[in-house]
This record gives sequence, structure tokens and C-alpha cells, in this order.
Amino acid sequence: MPANSPARWYAEAELLQFDPPVDPSADDASNVAAFLDMLAHAEGTTRFGSHEGYNVIVGGGTFSGYADHPRQSIHLPRYGIYSTAAGRYQFLISTWDDLVKRFGYPDFTPPSQDAGAIQLIRQCKALGLVHDGKVREAIDACSTIWASLPGAGYGQREVKLADLVAVYRDAGGHDADPH
Repeated sequence: MPANSPARWYAEAELLQFDPPVDPSADDASNVAAFLDMLAHAEGTTRFGSHEGYNVIVGGGTFSGYADHPRQSIHLPRYGIYSTAAGRYQFLISTWDDLVKRFGYPDFTPPSQDAGAIQLIRQCKALGLVHDGKVREAIDACSTIWASLPGAGYGQREVKLADLVAVYRDAGGHDADPH
């Protein structure tokens, strides 16, 4: 379901270019990629499209061309809302426009979408948790942005924590608490 704008954007000074892991000995470079795969699974985009979900519009439609966010408002009668969510991580137009303004993404290509999602993870102060393999804590922290994560409370479909952890592990992510 759609990514939602965070309640508070952090000042540029609060956003480091790289958030070092809390525990450097636990850092695993594959954790970020696995977490991104898990987010895409939660958002349901990997089931649609032909580009690992990067070309998916909310509701399962697709778009062509990555010059910009597709900027379509889709009615979702099941939830009684309209949404502009698009891409692998279901960015709303307002969220994407803010990321472009703040970080200068030139397009809506897969690398730009990945970078934008990482900035949102950082925005939630969860990037260090991801690096450390604290996937459950990171999922909880990111539920303020992604409606499909457990505990998000947006009235939309939320994927079970156990399912998300399994997807994260299957994608090669290190789980610091495998219980």
C-alpha cells in the first residue's frame, strides 16, 4: 500500500550521508538490499509488473518510462481512498517530490527509487538498525511511513511480522535475533 509522508522531516544536519551501524561488528552489507526486498514484498509490488515492482502503480497497474513519478491518482474502492502511490516502494507524489527537492534524484529509475527508500528508512532512524540486522525494530520504526508494515494503523492491509522477517532472511538479510 502507499508510502506515507512522515510526520516530521529531519533537518539536513540530522541526516548523515551514511548512518554507521550501532554495532560495527554486526554490519552486513546485504541487509539493506534484503530490507528493500522485504519492503517491496510488503507493498505487494513484486507480484506485478515486469521490473521487480519498479514499474507498478498502486492497485497492480503498471507504467512505462522512468523519467518521473507517473503522477496518477488511482481510486481504491476497497479502502475508500485515492492514492498516487507508485514504484517498488509505493511513493506518493508528495513524498517523491519532497525527496527530489531535498536529494536531487534526476528521475524515477530503479536506482533513484532505491536511494529514495533508503532515505526514508534513514528518516525513520532505522538505517543503523537495518545494518545491525535488527530487522524487527527496523520494521517497527518504518511502519510510520509504509502502510503495509505491521502496526502502521492506516486501515490498509498489513503484512504479518513473521512473514516479513522470512522474506528478509530469504533475501540474504542477517537477522540479529533469529528467534
